[in-house]
Amino acid sequence: MTRTIDEADRALKTRHRAMWALGDYPSVVTEIISELGPALVTACGVRDGDRVLDIAAGSGNAAIPAALTGAEVVASDLTPELFEAGRATAAAVGADLTWEEADAEALPYAADEFDVVLSCVGIMFAPHHRPAADELVRVCRPGGRIGLLSWTPGGFIGQMFAAMKPFAPPPPPGAQPPPLWGDEKHVLGLLGDRVTDVVARRLTLAVDRFRTPEQWREFFKATYGPTIAVYRALGDDAERVEALDAALAALATRFDRGTDSTEMDWEYLLLTARKAG
Repeated sequence: MTRTIDEADRALKTRHRAMWALGDYPSVVTEIISELGPALVTACGVRDGDRVLDIAAGSGNAAIPAALTGAEVVASDLTPELFEAGRATAAAVGADLTWEEADAEALPYAADEFDVVLSCVGIMFAPHHRPAADELVRVCRPGGRIGLLSWTPGGFIGQMFAAMKPFAPPPPPGAQPPPLWGDEKHVLGLLGDRVTDVVARRLTLAVDRFRTPEQWREFFKATYGPTIAVYRALGDDAERVEALDAALAALATRFDRGTDSTEMDWEYLLLTARKAG
C-alpha cells in the first residue's frame, strides 16, 4: 500500500461504503448488467492459472466468471456488505474465489502481485482517479493484463449522473466524476506510458427489462445506491423530489428506442492494456 489515508478521506470512504450498501445493487447486476462481467473477462483473456484481482468487485459480476476459467481470483471491494450476495452466486455456479475488503485507492496487495487486474463499472466510482489508477497499475505484474469497463459520460448512466447533479450535495474537494473513466483520453492520461497494447472500444448494453421510463426510475430509486443517496439528500422537499422524478423519467424517455416497452442502449468503454516492463 503506497497512499496515506487522512481523516477526511476516511470519512469520505465511510460515506461511499454506506452509499453502495443502500438498496440492492446485486439486483442491478443480475437483472440488468450481468453480461458485462463476462465480456470484460473474455476481453482480458483470463485463463486457468492466472492470478486475478477484481477491484471494486461488488457482488462479483466479473470476479465470478473469472474464477470459472480456473483462475485464482481475489474479489476486492470497499463495501463488503455486497459479498454475501456474491458468495451465494459463486456457490450456486461452483466458483471458488476469495472476497476481501479493500479500498481501490490504497490496495493491501504487493507490487506486481497479479497477472490480471480488472474492474467492471467499479473503480470508476473511486473518488480520486489518479491514486486509483496508480494502485491498479502497481499491483499488476510487468507484462500483465489490465481491463476496465466503465460507463461513458455521454451514455445513459453518464447522463443519469449529469441529471442528478443539480439535486445532489456538492462533491468533496478533489473528487472527480465517475463517468470520466469512460473517456478514453482521460484513462490513457491516468495510465500514461506505464501501459502498452491499449485497445479501447465503445460498446452498448441493450436494456429492455422495463415497460416504461418510470418503471426504470422506480427500480433505480429502490436498488441503486447513488440514486437512493441523492433522493435521501432531498429529504421531504416534495418539489425537488418531483423535479428529480421528472428529470430521470425524461432521461429514460430520451434514450428509449422501443415501441411497446422501453428499450435503451447504455454505452460503455471497454479498455484493455498490458503493463509495460
